[in-house]
This record gives sequence, structure tokens and C-alpha cells, in this order.
Amino acid sequence: MANEAQEIEAAGRTLAVSSPSKVYFSERGETKLDLVRYYLAVEEPLMRALGGRPILMERYPEGAGGPSFFQKRVPKNAPGWLETTTVETPNGTPSQALVAADVAHILWAVNIGCLGFHVWPYLAADPEHADELRIDVDPSPGVTFDMVREAAALVREFLAEHGMQGAPKTTGRNGIHVYVRLLAEQDSYAVRAAAVALARELERRRPDLITAAWWKEERGTRVFIDFNQNAPHKTVLGAWSVRPRVGGQVSTPFRWDELDTIVPDELTLATVPDRVSAGRDPWEATIAAPQSLEPLLELHRRDMDAGMMDAPWPPVYPKMPNEPARVAPSRARKPEA
Repeated sequence: MANEAQEIEAAGRTLAVSSPSKVYFSERGETKLDLVRYYLAVEEPLMRALGGRPILMERYPEGAGGPSFFQKRVPKNAPGWLETTTVETPNGTPSQALVAADVAHILWAVNIGCLGFHVWPYLAADPEHADELRIDVDPSPGVTFDMVREAAALVREFLAEHGMQGAPKTTGRNGIHVYVRLLAEQDSYAVRAAAVALARELERRRPDLITAAWWKEERGTRVFIDFNQNAPHKTVLGAWSVRPRVGGQVSTPFRWDELDTIVPDELTLATVPDRVSAGRDPWEATIAAPQSLEPLLELHRRDMDAGMMDAPWPPVYPKMPNEPARVAPSRARKPEA
């Protein structure tokens, strides 16, 4: 029967794909088996970017557009060969999470309906050191993708001024992520501090285009550099991961010389394998050459020495040292006359 389980070979293992003809992406009709074949097609760059990292699974049992839930814990009935690692929530609750040890681990998750792989910024083997700075170039309402492109170009220029190189990818929607692969020297608190300093400096340079304002009411029609994507325990949709959209858009790494022409909605599980087969892994060189975070930490120290406070943290985190009041300006109590 067409919907009987189908065996596939991946990373030296034989996996059974149940309901292979189940439609996962309704726009063009791609199935679960199509998604499996996509990840096999991009295996090399996928594992270069995600390999060895803990994964938060976003599951859509009925396919993209259907009901969904996030799953941090690997089910108790998972196969014995599956690698897991202990991760924590901001309040310290531990869970055994999936590790992207090889593409077979990815396909096991696809088989249980995972349509989004959200990745921790460290290797499971070294959870004390974050080795990725993730610069989220995030459009506020009313921001065009051309504005996002311009902001991403400014991120690139700023990093280059400080002797650093960023690697861009689409988010699978309407933003851009710029990653910096780091030497494993700092924890996530330091990486977030560096991201705050970068966001503030970009806002100083182009306040008409870029904002570091955490509160949405203060952002206006500007591109937000979301520094809190680097907060401890925060995950971000991984490179080469297919988003749970009906069109199967992929969070796709690209070259900087493609910035002016890249069209995120056209980068799907149907089109991205051709980019990879043409030899396009724009992140290969930067992943192979991890960088020091020190230039951005120096900016952070400068801001702190000038009397600035930390930026607000997300509400799920405990109150942090030197953090301002965690309340939107419009709701803050006004001083009495």
C-alpha cells in the first residue's frame, strides 16, 4: 500500500518512515517522505551547522498549518541509539533533549512530525561555552524586506570594522539572521552582552532604520536587532531547517553578494537542494574559522563604564543585575509631582 512504512538509509542506520505519503506542506503537496529526502539532500551543510547541538522540536502531527506544540523532552519510547543531553529552562527545570548527532537523528524527529528544529548555541559536549553569536535582524510591522537587507548590510560592515565576519541566512520568513561562529571561550551571558552592545551601536549610527528598543511600543517602523535571541537557554530556528509553513520555506544560508537579490519565499525544500548540489554552502569557511568575541565585549565594557544599564530581559528570566525596570514605558508608574 502507498502509505505503508518505507525504509530509508541514513548515517549508517535503517529507519522506517511511517505514513510516507502524508502531506506535510499543502501549497505544493510535499509529503513526509519529501521532507526526509530534503534533509538527506542537504545533509553535509546541515550537519556542519547543527551537528552535535541540542534541538528543541516543533511538532506538527497533521503537517504545516495544523495544530502544533514544542517538545523539549525526547519521548521515553525513543530508540536506544538516540543521543540526548540535559538542557534547562531559565528557571532551571532540566529536560533530556535531542542532540543532532547525525542526519538519522534529524529524520527520526521528522518521522514524529517535527517541522522546525530550534537549536541551542552550544555543543552538547560543551554546554558552558556558547560558540555562536546570533544577530536577529527582525522587521517590525511596516518594515519592508529592503529595509531588512539594508540593516543586514550594516551589520556586515560593523562586524568587518571590528575584524569579524558574519554569515547570513534567511529566517524562512521576512527577516535575516547573521551568525558569527565563536571560539568556545564565553558563556551565553557574555554573548548576549555583546549582542546588546552591537544593537545599541547600530542604533546610534542609523536611528532612522535600526532600533535596539526591547519594548515594541518604542520601535516604530524600524528594524529591531533582537539581542535577546542570545539569552541563555534561548533557541533559534536552525540553518537549513524547513519552517512549518505550507510553502515549506527553508532558513537558508546565502552569500553576502546575494543580499540584494535573495527572495526568502522562493527558498523552499523544493529549491534549496539545487543550491546545495551546486556546491553552495556559504557558511563553510566561517564555521571553519571561529572568531573571538572580544571586540564586541570591549564595546559592552565601554557602555557599562559610561553608566548605561543592561537591556531588558524576556519575562521568563529572573531579574538580572543592572537590569532596568521590566515594564513597558507606557505602563511605568509616573513620578508624583
